[in-house]
Amino acid sequence: MLDAVRPDLDYHALNAMLNLYDDQGKIRFDADRMAARQYFLQHVNQNTVFFHSLDEKLDYLVDEGYYEKQVLDAYPREFLHEIWGAAYKAKFRFPTFLGAFKYYTSYTLKTRDGKRYLERYEDRVVMVALTLARGDQTQAMHFMHEILSGRFQPATPTFLNAGKQSRGELISCFLLRVEDNMESIGRAINSSLQLSKRGGGVALMLTNIRESGAPIKGIENQSSGVIPIMKLLEDSFSYANQLGARQGAGAVYLNAHHPDILRFLDTKRENADEKIRIKTLSLGVVIPDVTFELAKRNEDMYLFSPHDVEKVYGKAFSEISVTEKYAEMVADKRIRKKKINARAFFQTLAEIQFESGYPYIMFEDTVNRANPIAGRIAMSNLCSEILQVNQASEFDEDLGYKQMGTDISCNLGSLNIAKTMDGPDFGATVETAIRALTAVSEMSSINSVPSIRKGNDEAHAVGLGQMNLHGYLAREHIHYGSPEGIEFTSVYFAAVAFHAIRASNLLAREKGTTFKDFDTSDYANGSFFDRYVTKDWLPTLPEVERLFADVTLPTRADWEQLKADVMAHGLYNRNLQAVPPTGSISYINNSTSSIHPIVSKIEIRKEGKIGRVYYPAPFMSNENLEYYRDAYEIGPDAIIDTYAAATEHVDQGLSLTLFFPAEATTRDINRAQIHAWKKGIKTIYYVRLRQTALEGTEVQGCVSCTL
Repeated sequence: MLDAVRPDLDYHALNAMLNLYDDQGKIRFDADRMAARQYFLQHVNQNTVFFHSLDEKLDYLVDEGYYEKQVLDAYPREFLHEIWGAAYKAKFRFPTFLGAFKYYTSYTLKTRDGKRYLERYEDRVVMVALTLARGDQTQAMHFMHEILSGRFQPATPTFLNAGKQSRGELISCFLLRVEDNMESIGRAINSSLQLSKRGGGVALMLTNIRESGAPIKGIENQSSGVIPIMKLLEDSFSYANQLGARQGAGAVYLNAHHPDILRFLDTKRENADEKIRIKTLSLGVVIPDVTFELAKRNEDMYLFSPHDVEKVYGKAFSEISVTEKYAEMVADKRIRKKKINARAFFQTLAEIQFESGYPYIMFEDTVNRANPIAGRIAMSNLCSEILQVNQASEFDEDLGYKQMGTDISCNLGSLNIAKTMDGPDFGATVETAIRALTAVSEMSSINSVPSIRKGNDEAHAVGLGQMNLHGYLAREHIHYGSPEGIEFTSVYFAAVAFHAIRASNLLAREKGTTFKDFDTSDYANGSFFDRYVTKDWLPTLPEVERLFADVTLPTRADWEQLKADVMAHGLYNRNLQAVPPTGSISYINNSTSSIHPIVSKIEIRKEGKIGRVYYPAPFMSNENLEYYRDAYEIGPDAIIDTYAAATEHVDQGLSLTLFFPAEATTRDINRAQIHAWKKGIKTIYYVRLRQTALEGTEVQGCVSCTL
């Protein structure tokens, strides 16, 4: 043990000792805890601006333009003393070096030269709480306690920006439709620039763009297809680099039955021609059920011209169910089409994923069968967990709106499963989180992209996520992917769904309104609740019953009452849950990322100038290592089964990354895709193959949704 700190060991050296066993062959967890303490003694304390009192500090930060004056002016000065006092009384400490390092390098308020710190962690938490509560003292105190306890963690844009005078938006990312005309394409590029400048990742749907070689105004072979648009978008995101802080981030989605699909995939090949190669833009493919059925029968799959489909059906290709209309479109001679072998398509898909980790996959029919909202979902976002309905806009020749549609904002935050299970009131934690995320939605007005603002204003959509599943299960001596682990996941997510819906129903009553078109949803007619009023979602295994011993779980009778309340009074939020990948925020929160397994017992990250930093899995000790098998050891099937247990209770999606050992083949990837589709998974995020010992433990997350 490290009884005393050697004077020649700084915090970085202490943290690095996590990678070295002691003389008994044990991991040096004590070294990392000491590294966190030394980081404050050797660096943070020496570089933090000192104030004699809270009043002096707040006056300075407002007068110098660091804090938003109106946030603090919404509260009496006595209450500000009360909430700050309560926050500091909790005596928060970072349990790991990386958590502290991430917070002070990426989140806390610094002087304008970037050299000195103006906030401690408690200050950032309080300012987020005050901002989101908008003058409501009781709510502010609730927000502060839930965040400081670690039970609720706002997404990076919210936690980073709330309360600061010079800030970006509170929203994580955005989704835009692109229609088959130059006005829509031009507007989409401009919107991407505007949104990227404000700090959000942007996903765009290209399914409706006519294919390469299609006619324009009746003249054959005129369209250039989707690739040039992708190149324009990639350059746009590279240009809008958010003051040099990071590159803009974008993704594009294309239906598998679009004629450009193979060229679309080829842009990610390592040996692709530079004229078409896409380096930084993320790719997503939308796959309907019929594609799998054709591959199962080893048949060809037809690719349909979006322009012709729209002429025949009077609506965009993305609004058509390819599975339902497939035979009809094949037989229709008015629709141009070509064919490729379905199995060859899946082979190509796996090859590209093998090389690059892309594309993301959205299982179109699974998504739409589970969608409780009227309308079709035809795309996802940069991290593949947002699944919402959007509507097309029509533009005049001057790019003004002829008819404004609706696009999508991601208002995100996550619960720490372990801390939520440990908390005093499970339902109150979920309700507080929904109220906080609703505040993010209501406080966000992206006027530069009116369709984004309209969609946000009408839907009040939020995405409550989860993290620390593996950490919690391991702490409780339950293996990830075991029957107990899967049942816990199902029961937990059912309970979260209940309390999230209950909270949104309370908001609808308080505000006297619902999200737009609530009356056409499955919530309004009650059908959404069928699965909950006909079956108990309660634990049956003794180990899982033990975990919920102190948590009051909803019964069928509770669900019946909630169904009646929702049908009578509605919901305020059109969407409530989405599970993002979580990245830097999970380190600050001392959580395992999202609900997937750890990638390594001791994770290695590259952090700027400091170089390698080591992060131990939460709750891990030398006595419980057997419960911390990594994702590559656990394998894709157990991960898919765990996500499937959560998916049926999440109205949107979950960022599911699949992990494979180094010796995996493309057939292994295809088998996992089929297993995921059969289990009702909605989306697949990245595909990861274990490489070298170092590369296999380094993780790069989604830049917009890593919470």
